[in-house]
Amino acid sequence: MNTKFQLIGLTVVLAASSGAFAQKAGSFSAQIGATRLAPSVSSGNLTAPSLPNSQATVNSDTELTGAVNYMLTDNVALSVPLGFGFRHDVSGAGAIAGVGTIATTKVIPITLIAQYRFLAPDATLRPYVGAGVTYARFYDTNGTAVLTGLTSPGGAATTISFQSKWAPTLQLGLTYNLNEKWYLDASYTKTFLKTTGTLSTGQTLDMRLDPNSYTVAVGYKF
Repeated sequence: MNTKFQLIGLTVVLAASSGAFAQKAGSFSAQIGATRLAPSVSSGNLTAPSLPNSQATVNSDTELTGAVNYMLTDNVALSVPLGFGFRHDVSGAGAIAGVGTIATTKVIPITLIAQYRFLAPDATLRPYVGAGVTYARFYDTNGTAVLTGLTSPGGAATTISFQSKWAPTLQLGLTYNLNEKWYLDASYTKTFLKTTGTLSTGQTLDMRLDPNSYTVAVGYKF
């Protein structure tokens, strides 16, 4: 939590350190807000030996996030979202729906997006579209007693890991300039991500996560 407040402090310091301009070529902006990451899960079946049609789903999470943006031209920008990762519960689905949480995991999406911002640099409203790439790094993944009971009853605790992957990302957004310095930003981002979970018992589980990200933020141009 202290690190999250440090991110807020960094954004404020950057904002206070220089004058403000329109979103034009050569200018930077920084923003802070919240992102809800909601996976759109399509699960394969846990490989044998397992109960047929054993699948999984993943819950959503909302976290404090930020971004730094640089205008290459008056209309083309590079955006680097910032954050400290999202925590997700992995629950049973299909034949094992209702068993509860079978694993927990954290993921940091490391993303670079090229944006095209419509209208003039000093326009009050600037819609934009973006495309880029995300490296989804999974870490701190743990199986639960439920997973052990399903895959290794009476045996050693079952562990699980998810493969970190590169994935394409698309974005739609809108910036509303409150004045020459401050702005509000809202965006929707779709990442086309597939990963594989590997259990210590030898089974694997393919999952298409395809997360939807919804972000609202306040920003400062400098």
